[in-house]
Amino acid sequence: MRKLLAVAMMAAALGIGSAAQAEGSVADGQAKSVVCAACHGADGNSVNPEWPSLAGQHASYTADQLAAFKNGQRQNALMSPMAADLSDQDMQDLAAFYEAQKPAAREADPELVEAGEHIYLGGVAERGVPACIACHGPTGLGNPLARYPVVAAQHATYSALSLRAYASGERPNQIMQDIAGRMTEEDIVAVSSYLQGLR
Repeated sequence: MRKLLAVAMMAAALGIGSAAQAEGSVADGQAKSVVCAACHGADGNSVNPEWPSLAGQHASYTADQLAAFKNGQRQNALMSPMAADLSDQDMQDLAAFYEAQKPAAREADPELVEAGEHIYLGGVAERGVPACIACHGPTGLGNPLARYPVVAAQHATYSALSLRAYASGERPNQIMQDIAGRMTEEDIVAVSSYLQGLR
């Protein structure tokens, strides 16, 4: 009985057998992504730095965010209506497609690299800001099982907008709200630039 319980707990932790974790189809996702390409690019690499690049993002995270836009947990004048009619399978397919794409290489502002690296790798102790590496990993690839997103090669402008939204409480996520709320504008700009250059 204990062995069975342990296997069930492990399966639950890994998302095995969960309908919510059903895998999407890359091919179906590509077909469904045509309308998304206007903002996020045909391969998930957006050209507008205010819109996120989705290429290489964990499918679990992308599907969660689409669901959040659909159910109103996240609000955005462009994304909320786009997600409103998506089925769970649509979300899984789109997420699978974007995860399979290669992120474009971007560069950090050389003048901000040192400050951004310091925050990413070591945090800001005097303000209680933890190191980003703890959740997002040494190269910014996150942790799909924990739903921590890929942050490497993301547009600095978008990352900064996201951190400000967390800090203001506009974007829901208690962990990130607590962290971003302790960051200065200079911290946000520096670490966002550093993320843009991560590979």
